[in-house]
Amino acid sequence: MPRAIRKLRKWTAGLLDLPQDLAMDLPRITVIGGLSATIENHRGVIQFTPTLLRLAMDQGEVEVAGEGLVIRTIGPEEVLVEGRIKHVALQTKK
Repeated sequence: MPRAIRKLRKWTAGLLDLPQDLAMDLPRITVIGGLSATIENHRGVIQFTPTLLRLAMDQGEVEVAGEGLVIRTIGPEEVLVEGRIKHVALQTKK
């Protein structure tokens, strides 16, 4: 996304008091007790195994590592994964 568009979205989010993840297409990651994770604003599954889930984002990737991972629900912008979650990482593009 060009820099000018990002600045405009950030300014608009501040002016309208919107959450930045909504206005900027940033990922929203909610982890509950190491047993489940909901990742919003994804752009598709890159890789899935019982120990690793990688999701594409506008600005990079989100990686969820653990044991016995199962995708419970998947939608156009939201994924719910359950299992023993040990690690969540956001890798951004430069």
